[in-house]
Amino acid sequence: MNKAVLAQKIAEKVGVSKKEAETMLASFVEIVTSTLQSGDEVTISGFGAFSAKVRAGRVGVNPQNPTEKIQIPSVTVPKFKAGKGLKDALKK
Repeated sequence: MNKAVLAQKIAEKVGVSKKEAETMLASFVEIVTSTLQSGDEVTISGFGAFSAKVRAGRVGVNPQNPTEKIQIPSVTVPKFKAGKGLKDALKK
């Protein structure tokens, strides 16, 4: 399912126009992104939690020249931990 299909499903379920559903979805993505950038966590009870995690830097190998070592810097990546409600729904 892509963003357009999700917006259509939201519009049908809630009873709003597709344009309004797209706006709601875009707002949700924007809010989650800005919250993670500020270092906070977004928790949706029964669904899961979005958080930001710092992946440590490490030494890697240049694929074009395997004898050359390169330093891979640390980076902040998004993380999602599924909640109990979502896990239980998928087990059935």
